[in-house]
Amino acid sequence: MGKNSDLLPIVLRDEWLRPAAAAIARRHGRYLDKLAAVERAAGSIVDYANGYRYFGWQWDAGLEGWWLREWLPGAADVYVFGDFNGWQRTEIRMHRDPAGVWSVFFPAAMYRDRLLHGSLYKLHVHGDNGWRDRIPAYARRVVQDEQTKDFAAQFWEPDAPFDWCGDAFEAPAAGSLLIYEAHVGMAQEREGVGTYREFTERILPVIKRGGYNAVQLMAIAEHPYYGSFGYHVSSFFAPSSRFGTPEELKELVRRAHELGLAVIMDLVHAHYVKNLNEGINELDGTDHLYSPPGEAGDQPYWDSKLFDYGKGEVQHFLLSNVKYWLDEFHFDGFRFDGVTSMLYRHHGYIDFDCRDRYFDEGVNEDAVDYLTLANRLVHDFRPAAVTIAEDVSGMPGMCIPIDDGGIGFDYRLGMAIPDYWIKQLKEVPDEEWNIWEMWSVMTNRLPGVKTVAYAESHDQALVGDKTLAFRLMDKEMYDRMDRASESLVIDRGMALHKMIRLMTIAAGGDAYLNFMGNEFGHPEWIDFPREGNGWSYAHARRQWSLSRNGFLRYSWLGDFDRAMIRLVKKYRVLADGYPYNLLMDERNKTMVFSHGRLLFVFNWHPTASIPDYELPVGAPGKYVPVLSTDERRFGGQERQSMQVEHFSFPVRGDDGQDHPRIRIYNTSRTATVYLRRR
Repeated sequence: MGKNSDLLPIVLRDEWLRPAAAAIARRHGRYLDKLAAVERAAGSIVDYANGYRYFGWQWDAGLEGWWLREWLPGAADVYVFGDFNGWQRTEIRMHRDPAGVWSVFFPAAMYRDRLLHGSLYKLHVHGDNGWRDRIPAYARRVVQDEQTKDFAAQFWEPDAPFDWCGDAFEAPAAGSLLIYEAHVGMAQEREGVGTYREFTERILPVIKRGGYNAVQLMAIAEHPYYGSFGYHVSSFFAPSSRFGTPEELKELVRRAHELGLAVIMDLVHAHYVKNLNEGINELDGTDHLYSPPGEAGDQPYWDSKLFDYGKGEVQHFLLSNVKYWLDEFHFDGFRFDGVTSMLYRHHGYIDFDCRDRYFDEGVNEDAVDYLTLANRLVHDFRPAAVTIAEDVSGMPGMCIPIDDGGIGFDYRLGMAIPDYWIKQLKEVPDEEWNIWEMWSVMTNRLPGVKTVAYAESHDQALVGDKTLAFRLMDKEMYDRMDRASESLVIDRGMALHKMIRLMTIAAGGDAYLNFMGNEFGHPEWIDFPREGNGWSYAHARRQWSLSRNGFLRYSWLGDFDRAMIRLVKKYRVLADGYPYNLLMDERNKTMVFSHGRLLFVFNWHPTASIPDYELPVGAPGKYVPVLSTDERRFGGQERQSMQVEHFSFPVRGDDGQDHPRIRIYNTSRTATVYLRRR
């Protein structure tokens, strides 16, 4: 592959990848071979990913009855039982075909009055691990008995299909994605588990008013342990019944679309729960149905099971799951969780200190193939859909188009940014913050690799860690957040909370994400019900009333977030690409950069306020402040008037040319955005 004409576009655009050109070509060739096999089998990858239309319960109009099918190649015997047959385990035997698919037919004439919408059922499977009562992998609804805490599958066939008529929504285009990450169960203020209906009626309007144009939903696929945040999935085709019915989830999505909000699902295909009673582990009696056999099938860091991405039936299962959520629930895309764990057999727990780490024997090439196929499926089936990769390793090609040799994600998560902010707050005094390091972290992304920037992650909100607000203000949040109190700790925390978020959205990427409640500095942590807290829901909720209380400072933070989002949308900051660096004044901890007609001035110094501070601007004109973290309406002192106009003046540079500059009152711990008026 010595000639340029032989090189894939991903390599032609990046000299650093030239030595890996052969490995990248081989990786791309594997994908092409897999895709060709899929197309030979089904005509297209969209038609291939129809497992949810064959497995599980399927109506046969010709025979007038229901088929139940499940792939269990290692099973010696399989029965189905439920309330429709008095829970007699060995009465209704399923039959195996040569491919290991077990099936049974239920004639409507015989079961019309027994197999009803809402009927409970399980499989009774005889395998190498004995006789076990199991929930099918393709179950579309799973419910838990409140008394016994036992889970069972549910035959779910409403009288009429959900009416999607008129739902023709498309996700926001690149450069405009503003994501509000949310968890349905803890989105309510009352102590308890929130519902899809509550979220639709109460939370979607909050997100809309905030100016966001997408909501990212966590914990949608069924999971037995509520406190797992939805990351130990047991039933991949069943929306969590804790929050309501599938129809209520569909209504949530439809209403979001009516409000102009895309709905992105947090998709967990990196692993699955080990539980035998609730999940797919050892479903046919073997340890290698959906996983590699032995220890290779374990995710030791997460106490869960791995998928065998190289097995055709597993690939089909996962791709069908991708299409299922797009097709049946009209989701507008996915945030793929745990991509780093998928990509590497060591799950990313090494230092990526050289190029070879991305192409050596540590790479799980089957997972690379699967992710590429999944992106191809998503964008073939729903061209406007969005895919986001949670990858901390920096795998080359992650967000490069597939035809150019990449894996095909639309965005990657800028995971280094929240880690950086927490490290700063934990370890470095304000006066020692390195603004060059800050700039580097915010802008450290390859051209063309679209990045979702976020200041703090949902993990930082969990008990044992702290949100930015809680880390900044800590115990003072309990009794000093009323507007009448005076507190230097609260003043500092409020100022930096606003500055950090504005810096992140203005310089950190091409899209922005916020976890619910963090925009107004939600106090304390998330602590799901568990034995250690007496199974309390006191910290598994969001106290929205704090953000609406005019006597508390939380409302100021919420007001600033809305103003920030409005500014970013109005002037298309995210679509502008990299910010243009105009000044880095280390002594005064001041950085100046621009996006189009907007000029951003950040003074990170804890005390240095400088009158008549002279700074360069990108073009001559009149500069007027349009947003400041120090405005009174956001709880600041407004030391600089928002009405003042700053006219540029020329200054002769070393190059003999005149360069425009302005003078401002550069106040400490303040970020101000100026608009250049013509």
